[in-house]
Amino acid sequence: MDFDLKLIAAADHDAQAAGTPGVIALTNDVDVAGVSLDGVHRIDLHFPNFADGRAFSQAFQLRRRRGFAGEIRATGDVLTDQLVQMQRTGFSSAVLRADQNPAHAARQFARFERFYQGDAVTQAPRFKEAAAT
Repeated sequence: MDFDLKLIAAADHDAQAAGTPGVIALTNDVDVAGVSLDGVHRIDLHFPNFADGRAFSQAFQLRRRRGFAGEIRATGDVLTDQLVQMQRTGFSSAVLRADQNPAHAARQFARFERFYQGDAVTQAPRFKEAAAT
């Protein structure tokens, strides 16, 4: 499962997920293990402030434990310095806070091209990948 994190400007995000078929919005205190994923193609996970990282855990659980292959979108207080970790934990898109510069976000991904440990995107650690070649 390979995901490229898509950046969405705050003005372009439709925050009205409730009632849209196939889209659910979850608060960061919801246990995703009990959420029905039948017919769901997008899940919006909310960051109420930059210091609250529970949505990272929710995204990881949705990808790795629940096998959700649809879009997981980060909403709320989304900063550019969080984007690499968002991608690694399973987010596929992020709505940047209005004061964040998308050009700065692109630089974050250029700084961190590969990681030694596995994550929600690439499960095997890098040493296993090297041993296979």
